[in-house]
Amino acid sequence: MKIEKNSNSIIPRSVGESTSRVPVAKQADTPATPEGVSVNLGSTTNQIRNMESTVASAPTVDAKKVADIKQAISEGRFQINSSAIADSLINDVNDLISADQH
Repeated sequence: MKIEKNSNSIIPRSVGESTSRVPVAKQADTPATPEGVSVNLGSTTNQIRNMESTVASAPTVDAKKVADIKQAISEGRFQINSSAIADSLINDVNDLISADQH
């Protein structure tokens, strides 16, 4: 699992619940602009709205997987592959270092 540093991320508090630091304006049926003035925000606005809906509806935690891991731990069957964890940490640090140099 790779964790990236992103100061603009939206972190849901629990499954199905999401928060954002800046409220998203809702699209009105009629534009609130003076007559004769046209505002075009482009297709990016719709893409952002679609992405926001997708993120808000996505579960943040796989409850079944968490329950399976808890059960495996309590039964003593959970095995930790320290070599894989170390390799992943080294790869993540290398990625951060190379991203910082660009």
